[in-house]
Amino acid sequence: MSGEQMSSPAHESFQANFPGATQTVRISSLHEAKVFARRWVIRDKDPALKALLRHLEKANSSATGDTAVAQLKLALARRGMLVTADGNPPSAR
Repeated sequence: MSGEQMSSPAHESFQANFPGATQTVRISSLHEAKVFARRWVIRDKDPALKALLRHLEKANSSATGDTAVAQLKLALARRGMLVTADGNPPSAR
């Protein structure tokens, strides 16, 4: 199985959304995290996001993939784009 198709454990899947988007995106694998990050970089053009995307793309083991996905999740939470268990962004509580 290639590194891109490795799934994260079920407890690590999460949902995120773009501001103004009508649907949330479920991220449950390294591949899905890369796709989301690519689209986010295209949309926002933030240098920090570009660095995060490079980190995701260089992940070549389960450990580095988990670390990269955790960094993506943290970046989403900081920007209020991570959806909590109740279905709302953390800032909307």
